[in-house]
Formats: sequence, structure tokens, C-alpha cells
Amino acid sequence: MTTHGDAVGPSALSAVPAVSDEKDQVSVAESGPSERTGMGRTRPVNLGNSPHPVEPPPAVGRLATALSRLRAALGAVSYPLVLPSAEEARRVGAALHAQVDDYLLPRLARLDAPLLVVVGGSTGAGKSTLVNSLVQAPVSSAGVLRPTTRSPVLVTHPDDVAWFGRGGLLPGLTRTGEPSTDPNALQVVPAPTIGPGLALLDAPDVDSVVDHNRKLAAQLLAAADLWLFVTTAARYADAVPWELLKTARLRGTVIALVLDRVPIDAAAEVSAHLGEMLTAHDLGAAPLFVLPETDLDDRGLLPDAAVGPMRLWFAKLAVDADARSAVVRQTLDGALGAFAPALTGLADAADEQARTAQHLDERVDAAYRNARRTTEEGLQDGRLLRGEVLARWQEFIGTGEFLRSLESRVGHLRDRLVAAITGRPAPGRNLQIAMESQLVTLLRGVTADAAEQAYSAWQAHPAGAGLLIPDLQHPSADLPQRADRLVRDWQQWILDLVRREAADKRVVARGAAYAVNGVGLAVMIAVFTSTAFIPTGLEVAAGAGSAVAAQKVLEAVFGDQAIRTLATRARTELLARVDELLQSEAARYTERTAAVRLEVEPGALLRQAAAEVEEARKELALTGSGS
Repeated sequence: MTTHGDAVGPSALSAVPAVSDEKDQVSVAESGPSERTGMGRTRPVNLGNSPHPVEPPPAVGRLATALSRLRAALGAVSYPLVLPSAEEARRVGAALHAQVDDYLLPRLARLDAPLLVVVGGSTGAGKSTLVNSLVQAPVSSAGVLRPTTRSPVLVTHPDDVAWFGRGGLLPGLTRTGEPSTDPNALQVVPAPTIGPGLALLDAPDVDSVVDHNRKLAAQLLAAADLWLFVTTAARYADAVPWELLKTARLRGTVIALVLDRVPIDAAAEVSAHLGEMLTAHDLGAAPLFVLPETDLDDRGLLPDAAVGPMRLWFAKLAVDADARSAVVRQTLDGALGAFAPALTGLADAADEQARTAQHLDERVDAAYRNARRTTEEGLQDGRLLRGEVLARWQEFIGTGEFLRSLESRVGHLRDRLVAAITGRPAPGRNLQIAMESQLVTLLRGVTADAAEQAYSAWQAHPAGAGLLIPDLQHPSADLPQRADRLVRDWQQWILDLVRREAADKRVVARGAAYAVNGVGLAVMIAVFTSTAFIPTGLEVAAGAGSAVAAQKVLEAVFGDQAIRTLATRARTELLARVDELLQSEAARYTERTAAVRLEVEPGALLRQAAAEVEEARKELALTGSGS
């Protein structure tokens, strides 16, 4: 059985995978760890040279400010409507928000902080055994039963415990010094066998059957300066890990791979196939370590011959500040560069939410516009003068002989109106009640129809259906009381208007409250017919001359122009109050889409924040090219 490990491929010891075309890639076998130059090419890094950390330039602060604004924008935009793009947008938005908190802002605050290597991979790939073997101590317990539910383990040099222990990176995880089953804890283990400047984090399985484990693994990988992906000869072609590898590549994360438990007789074939897959996925420059099948020692560790080359690789990386800086800067720049397309997708999804919310609101507006139009028509076509209102009006005005006399004896109307009102208060009150009842019935009917129309319109749209609750199908529970109050308040408003406008009219002075009431009722009757007081055939037929009677009464008291102004004002006031009632009813729907409508359009907010981050990234030029 083979007891040694090999790193295969042209970049086996490359701290930074080549980023230019193939002819510009520098073989690590010749040059060792490399970093990008200002022209996008690679250059060798002098291993063993550890200069003092360089103070970050002012552009770092500007980038951190832009990221903080982006973070706020990501938190402000939601995707509450049920749309095909919503679920993915929520997932991506949450992931970007977490990456800003977990990695980008902390890393920008300390570009010279120790390098974080996240060891991830499939279930049972041997991640914990590999970590233990690299630090030569059983620091991370290997799970026998699957899935293993425990906190992730971070192993670092004692000198670096302060950095990883105080919660700069991954601030949402509680630090602990002991093994824990708390999935939101991070166990920090000091190990002098790992060089200062570097830490290994044993992450949960990327394909775990436990949902929290999978999400935590993705979160940890997004916070990695370097991702050490571990797979086996039996599982290297699994779909889930390759999806994550693709995501890591798109983010610009520096990646190294370990092919574990490779049978000796299949090593060449499996390694070649995996190399082809890596090349096909634009990962051909990633370092690849091949570990043969081997027995573990009595501490459960791999033999030194198997992991020695990998341990040496990490040791060189740990002591080389330039190499570590190259890894950090490329991963950081790649993560920032990947924000642009991701945020474009989020902005498009946010725009779709806003358009859909507007579309749903328009359906509600249409339903309640119909209600308003029906109310307005009801005040014009004479329907409100039928039945009880007509009977009470005729009772209030007097006999048919009196109605006929209005045509020839308008000049004596003031005295007769005062006498009639003074001696007969009851008919006026009955008329007021009848008009109130008719108008309330109309309002209750139109609001019920509007609620039903809006409900049906939303029910026909998946996003609208997702917002509906049964109560929306009917007017609000207190609508009858509010409609009653609206009509009574409007009637009182008319009486107050008549009192103010007729303050110098003798009829009011002589008739006191009864005269005001009578004129007010006549104004109401006029509003129930037509603004212009020119009754149509329908109005005359329905009202039996009531519109003419109302007009003559008002002309006798105020004069022709005055009564037109009074009636117009009364009608306008009534419709304004009806508008408020309908708007409050429509708001029961539109308040459910309000989360999508921000002061600034969500998509524009995200695009602006993304542009600021990209501008700051280019100014900082983390990899030297600024592109």
C-alpha cells in the first residue's frame, strides 16, 4: 500500500491560481507560489521572505464604506411576493449580506490578518482526519455516525487565537474552547504545530442531510480566504460539490483540492479524469493533492508520508507574507467582483417585485374606481329618489296643490316655507333619515362589490393569491358604522354651510333652526339628482317633480346662481368623503404590497450600491490591475 501523497498538476504549490490565459500561467514546479502583477500576469513569490505588514491605503476605507451601504441596501430590499425569482433572490441576498458581515468587512479591516483555510467537502470524505493529520493532533473529532452534528472546529497557532477568537470573521458564531453540539458555535483550538499566519477550519459536510449543516458549510466557505476541497476517489464526480466549486470559482475564491482514499492501481486514471473535470470547469490551475488509501495510526492520523507534501505546502504559505497576501487579495477581489452580476440579478428581481406590486395595486384601484363611479352615477340618475325618500320629500313639501303653486307663487315662498317648516318638524326629520338610509345602502353596496372585485383580481395572480386573507373578500367589519357616520357628518356639514351662506337672509332669521333644516334638506335632495339642477326625464319620472321642487325652493331662498354653487359644493364634499372611505378600504389591499414600495426604487437602490462597491474595488486594485 502506498504511504505517500502527491500534488499533481501544473499549479500544485501555487498559492494563487493563474488568472490569465494558459500561455501566461507560471508552473509552480518552476516558480513556487505566485501572485498577479499589474498586467494580469503571474510572477514568482520569494518563499521564506516575510516583510512587515503594510498599512492599508485610504481606498480600503472607502471600499468599506461602500460595502456598508451595500449591506444596508441588501437589508432594505425584500422579495415578499410569490414570483419565480423571489426564492432565489432571497437566498442570494441573504448569502451576500452574510458574506459582507462574515468576511468582506472583517477582512478589509485587517488585510494582514492570518489566512483562513476552510476545509470542506462531501460527507465522509475524511475532512476531520485530514485536519488532524496536518496539525499532527486529534483536534477535530471525526464522526463515525452520519450526519455528525457538532460545531465547526478552527485550528490556529496560539499567536493567532486572539484574531480568530474575538469574532472578527464570522461574527455570528459564538466562540468556544470546547467541543459543542451547538451548531451556532465555533470551537477555536490553538495548535503550535500549525504555523502562525494560517488557520484550518473543519466545516460541516456540503451535502449533509441536515439543512443547517449545509447552510453553515456554505456560509463558512463564503468566509474562506482559501477553500481546501476534500473528496474521494468514489465521490469526486458528485453533483453537489461541483456546484459549490463552480460558485467558489465565480466568487474568485482561491481553491486547492484533495483527492482522498485513491487505490494505488487507479491513482493515474482517477487523477487524470479529475484533472479533465477541473479543466472543463475552469479550475485546471487549482492545486490538486492525491492521497492514497492507507491505514491510520493509533491516534487516527494519516501517515506523515501521505500528508507530508501538503503540510509542507501549508508551512511555506504560513511563513510567506507575500504569498498569503496574494491569496487574500485575489479571493477578496474575486468576491467583490462577483457582486456585480449577483446584484444585477437581485435588482432585476426587485424590479419585478415592484412591477408586480404596482400591477396588483392597479387592480385594486380599478375595483374602487368602479365603486366611486357607481356612487357618482347614483347621485345623478335619480335612483336615490325612489321609494322612501320620494315619499318623505313629498310629505315634507306638502300637497300636490302646493307643488303646483310653486310655479306661479315663487315670490311668496319664503313666508310659506317658514310656516310649513315651523309647524311640521317631523316630516323633515323623516326625510333626513330616509336620505341617510339610501346613501348608506349605496355605499355599503359599492364597497362590497369593490372588495369582491379586488379579491377576484388578486386571486387570479399567483403573487396576489399569496397575499390574500379571507377577510379581504368583504368590506372591513366596521364599514357600516363608518358609512353611517360619513352620511351624518355630511348632512351636518350641509346644515352648517346653509347657516353660513344664508346668514343675511330673512328666511333664516324668521324661521330659525327649522328654516336652516328645510333649506339644507332641499340641498340634499338636489344633490341626489343632478349638479346642474336640470332634471332629466328619468329624474322627473323617478322623483315626480321633486327635483323641480327642490330647485324652486332653493331659488326662492338664495337665487339661481347661489343654489347652483351650494349644490355643487355639497356634492363635491360628499364625493370627497366617499373617496376617503374607499381609499381606506382599498388600503387593506395595498398595505400588503407596501413592503415592496420603498422611498427609493429597490432595484435602483441595489444598482447604485453595487456601482459604488465596484468603483471602490477598482480604485483599491487589490490584485494590482484594478479590473
